[in-house]
Parts: sequence; C-alpha cells; structure tokens
Amino acid sequence: MSSSSFVLRSRRTVTPDGTRPADVVVTGETITAVLPHGSAEPGRPVRDLGDLALLPGLVDTHVHVNEPGRTEWEGFASATRAAAAGGVTTIVDMPLNSIPPTTTAAGLSAKRRAAEGNVHVDVGFWGGAVPGNTADLAALHAEGVFGFKSFLAPSGVDEFPHLDGPALREALTEIARLGALSIVHAESPDVLDAAPAVPGRRYRDFLASRPEDAESAAVALLLDTARATGARVHVLHVSSARVLPLLAAARADGLHATAETCPHYLCLSAEDVADGATAFKCCPPIREDANRDLLWKGLADGAFAAVVSDHSPSTVELKRLHTGDFAEAWGGIASLQLGLPAVWTEGRRRGATLDDLARWMSAGPAALVGLDRKGAIAPGRDADLVALDPEDTFTVDPALLHHRNPLTPYAGRTLTGRVVTTWLRGAPVDVAGRPRGRLLRRGD
Repeated sequence: MSSSSFVLRSRRTVTPDGTRPADVVVTGETITAVLPHGSAEPGRPVRDLGDLALLPGLVDTHVHVNEPGRTEWEGFASATRAAAAGGVTTIVDMPLNSIPPTTTAAGLSAKRRAAEGNVHVDVGFWGGAVPGNTADLAALHAEGVFGFKSFLAPSGVDEFPHLDGPALREALTEIARLGALSIVHAESPDVLDAAPAVPGRRYRDFLASRPEDAESAAVALLLDTARATGARVHVLHVSSARVLPLLAAARADGLHATAETCPHYLCLSAEDVADGATAFKCCPPIREDANRDLLWKGLADGAFAAVVSDHSPSTVELKRLHTGDFAEAWGGIASLQLGLPAVWTEGRRRGATLDDLARWMSAGPAALVGLDRKGAIAPGRDADLVALDPEDTFTVDPALLHHRNPLTPYAGRTLTGRVVTTWLRGAPVDVAGRPRGRLLRRGD
C-alpha cells in the first residue's frame, strides 16, 4: 500500500450524488475511492473531520492577478494565498490589467514566467481578443489558453481596448473556427454614453450611470453575433436579471450561450452602499435588492453556469477612499478569499444547500473551461478538497486577508462558513510555505 495513501472521513461529504457520510480515499494526488463512512480498509492514516463538511476545491474562472506590470495591485503569490485560504484550488487568470496583456503568445509567456514557482493553487490563463489581434488568437489557442476575453465597452486600461460590432464579428468568426470559447464583458458603450454622468459621491448617481439597459443591449448584440458566426459565448459577471430571458431564448434556439454571476451581486445590494463607499464600486454595478432576488431565482433555476469572484483589486489609493468619488475610483471588488463564505451566508438564508454551493462554485466553473480533473469529489479527480465549518461565523477584518491590498466591501460583515483546511492534489496548502501550484493548459 502506498505510503502516500490516506483517508478523509466526514459525515457531510459533498459528492456529485449528494451530501452523505463518506470516506474519501486519496492516493498520491488523486481521489481513488469514495466509500461508505467508516468502511475504508485499515492501514491508511485517517483524518476524521466529524461534522465538518468536505467539499471539492472551488474553481474560480474569473480572477484578475495583474502580474506582471501592475503587481502593486495584486500578484500571483498574494492572489493564490488568498485563494487557498478561501477554499479555491484552481483559478483562471484574466488577460488584462497586466503589462503586457495576454493578447499575444509573448504576453502569455510573460505571464507564465511571472507565475512559475509562485502559485499556491493551480492556475490557468485566458487569452484576450482586442482590436487588431485576430491573427494572434490561433497561437494563443495552441499555447493552451482556456478561451478569449473581450470587452464591448471600455475596459478601464488603455492596453486592452474594447470591440465594436464589426470587430466583435471578426473576433468571434476566428474564435468559432478555433473551436474556442468567447467570454465577454457585456455593456453597451452607446447606452453608457447616453446615461447620466457620474458626479461624485452619491452611489445612486453612479448606479444611474451604468443602467441595466447597457447590459441588455450588449448581450443582444453578442447573441446576434454568436448566431451569425456559430461561436460559443459566455457572458461575464451578470449584474442585471433582465439579461436572463435573452440568454434563455438563445439557448432554446440552439445557441451555446452561458453566463456567470458573482458573490457581490448575490450578497450585496445597492441599498447597502453608503455614499462615498467606493470599495463597493464595480462595473457592471451592484444593483437593487429586488434585482438581487431575481438573480437568486435565476441561479436556483439553472440560468447560470457558475458563480465566480471577478476578483479585481487595486491599490487603496486608486479606490479614492479619501474622497469617496465614484467617478474617479477604480471599479473592482476584492473578494477572492471571501466568496465561499459570502455565498454560503446569503444562500443558506435562502434555502441553498452545500450541494448547491459545490455545483455553483466548483463543478460549474470546472465544466465551463473543461477541467475534467477538477470540480468533484469522485474517483479519478484531483484531490482538491476543502474542509468547511458551515456553522462557524467570523467578522471580516481586511488586515487579515491574504490579497495584496487590505480593502474589501465585506469589511466588518459577519459571515458564516469558515474554511478549516484546503488540500491541493492531496496535500494541505500551507500559505506560508513553498508554493505547490501548477500552471494549467486547456485540456489538463
């Protein structure tokens, strides 16, 4: 018997067939059996978790690491420490906010050099589709990116411009030819330009400047272009429930069109945001509580393929906390370490189960990007696992979080669900120790 074989035993093991008492046998880096509770043959070391829940490691396919180039915002070491501390065992890094962006094979190589040896969890990469780089997409695809991200409105950084209608069609035509996935920030610049300007500190004014119609118009354009090109498309960070009927109709017509939402849209609402509280600024914005209820209904009905963080941090200075000016503040939510307890806190109040949590935040995103060895507690999968105390509560102290800048809209909130241990491919993650994460390619 292999000396690296051991058993994790829990009365709440979250498997694809439901939560049940079980013994999970791990041999080397792989789950080799899921047995009835207490039935593993003698001779293997056993860690009995008791009533702690054992979940598959979370897969977060929407993380902005920003390294190289803007490492003062976030870096691979700090981001992956935060991920592991939050039960996330795999991330897929977004192609913008780094310099260079991941819009060429050379940019991807720069990313990989920065990440190599510095990641505490497994890390994959998205490519970017921007005006003028259509000829670069095939090389990025051959190098193993998981798909291509585009913006339909300005991204906020000059080196990653957005696609207009003709450029979107050109990009999706090539992405369809490659058999790749297009992931899209869907807000319409025409609607945004016609909306009221953002005058300063009042959150309701910022919200008015990013209306729901901006999302609906952009999603309609994306779906029309997908229909014309045959591309597979995925709508990022849906904040407005108005887009859900558009997506449902497209799927009924046979389009491969999926969507995600994020913890901040499910767990926060516009009514929570005080004037000047720029830690809450993101694009598209956190909307009203009635809209949040509709997002939860959509989630329960299967409208979303995944719940992922859109961890988009910046320096404290760029958040303009000293002025509270929403027009000037960087738009992004730092929450990689907190997504699991945030969604569990709100979800359990609404009747969600641990099975739901694993489906939304592990199995769903793993399936989205084709990571067949991730996302489930089942034989043959990587032994990426999380021990969670679903009843324990804690108050969020930004100074104790592992991401680079101590800033989050969850500061001071009491959340339920404490991550006790995270295992990456069979070994507990020590965020103070040597990084053991691997760099992933599509198909791994």
